[in-house]
Amino acid sequence: MTQEIALAILKTGANIFLTGEPGSGKSHTVNEYVSYLRSHDIEPSITASTGIAATHVGGMTIHSWSGIGIKKLLTAYDIDKITSLEYIVKRIRATHVLIIDEVSMLLPGMLDMVDAVCRAVKKSPKPFGGLQVIFVGDFFQLPPVVRRDTGDLDHTEDLLFEQSKGIFAYESRAWRGANPLVCYLTEQHRQDDDEYLRILSSIRSNSFDDEHLEHFEKRKVERANMPKKVPKLYSHNVDVDRVNHEELIKLQTEKKQFSMEGEGRPALVAALKKGCLSPEDLLLSVGASIMFTKNNPKEGYVNGTLGEVLRFEQSSGLPVVKTKENRYITVSPMEWSIEENGKVRASIRQLPLRLAWAITVHKSQGMSMDEAIMDLSQVFEYGQGYVALSRVRRLSGLYILGWNRRAFEVHPRILEEDVRFKNASEETADAFSGQSPDELQKMHANFIRFCGGTIEKNAKGARGKRRRDKKGDTNSITLELLKSKKNIKEIAEERSLALNTIIDHLEHLKKAKALDDEDLAHLRMFSVDSDFSKIKEAYRALGAEKVKPIFEFFKGKYSYEKLRLARLFIV
Repeated sequence: MTQEIALAILKTGANIFLTGEPGSGKSHTVNEYVSYLRSHDIEPSITASTGIAATHVGGMTIHSWSGIGIKKLLTAYDIDKITSLEYIVKRIRATHVLIIDEVSMLLPGMLDMVDAVCRAVKKSPKPFGGLQVIFVGDFFQLPPVVRRDTGDLDHTEDLLFEQSKGIFAYESRAWRGANPLVCYLTEQHRQDDDEYLRILSSIRSNSFDDEHLEHFEKRKVERANMPKKVPKLYSHNVDVDRVNHEELIKLQTEKKQFSMEGEGRPALVAALKKGCLSPEDLLLSVGASIMFTKNNPKEGYVNGTLGEVLRFEQSSGLPVVKTKENRYITVSPMEWSIEENGKVRASIRQLPLRLAWAITVHKSQGMSMDEAIMDLSQVFEYGQGYVALSRVRRLSGLYILGWNRRAFEVHPRILEEDVRFKNASEETADAFSGQSPDELQKMHANFIRFCGGTIEKNAKGARGKRRRDKKGDTNSITLELLKSKKNIKEIAEERSLALNTIIDHLEHLKKAKALDDEDLAHLRMFSVDSDFSKIKEAYRALGAEKVKPIFEFFKGKYSYEKLRLARLFIV
């Protein structure tokens, strides 16, 4: 199925399982649907099974969203407690569309609990309380971690329902109740090497043989001959930390540390930090091997782009990176955020970089890597080898130290289920192919009305699909609005950008001497005037290079935005 057909089916409001091979465009299709919903004033709830996946999609874990947290089982008492939490009730009642990413890593019992909470809050017997649920993921990838403990529950009769058997989300009662239509994407947007794609498909279909193995034999390297500045994939964090530390201290060059900034509810900020691939304190050195951790095609990089730190800019201190494609990028901080009902609840800011001499297979999930070194001789889990191999774009970028047989195996039960998913996807496509464009449009409009959205697209367009400014013009547009005496909130709203992004523009303009005191005067009156003298004194005492020490000095009294805005009048 193509992305276009899947998107048309999503718009009907049907429950959907969106799947496909790595690189088939699952995330892109979801992003397009989210933009479509927002353009009709419908705010979906975006969640994921893990913190890393949640950070990638700009949402929260399904555990946090539902209020279930770390519970493994659910009693009637637990339901009563969750439904007494006003913020959880408000969140779920405001939701019409629930997206759960990386569903393959979610245990069936967890999905049953989310279903129960949604029914209770929505006061509806329908699956998930009548929400449109969209399961996104690929069951060939890493399976969920199964823990056999039942917590502190002494009496199993207290359970709200009997636990679903099995280990995969599709084996849950909630999945069967939702009865999702399957949209199995078949296009490929990651691998650009047909031969390598054929090999990966052979692993996926359990037809991997000696002919395919010969290709890997040719890509085998000895440890002594490993290419430099190519990231190594490991199964365990301890190996990654060791390798990155050892390589960094070898560099006798200038080093700089970049600290993460956070704003919002502490628990949400902590969740963002835990899920972010960039570390809280990032130590870089000239010559360091790095990897980008966020998508920013406009600036020339995506999650997984590799490069090397060339130098640090004299004025800003920001690192200048040379990518493998010989692009030179001055890397500025980016923002990761948790949005709920169209509002940012928490955010963190950090350079979208991490050291890349080594990375775990788990953290590489979702990345597209140009090159990687991997040792598959210790693979013990079905799908672990497949996930590692599918991160790489082409066979020529693959370097293998060794392997065992399990490295090329996928779970036998998933093999059987995959046939069913493919057949179900074909049936879905056939069913909708009989619909005329007018009939589909009517179905789309009916679902928008059901969600309380507007049929006409809003004037500003989707929040997630902002107006595309010509490259290089974005600062000028902000300057033009500033000169018309708009404050930063008004500028951010008009441009559908975050406040931090607008302040980035102002800092850039100030550095370029494109701003004068008169341009900024109304911002001081609007945002900082009453506290300016205290903030100014703190900057003079502690230095104006970093905002974090000032934030900590005032013990969080002033937001990062306010402190950054005040700094414009000082430096």
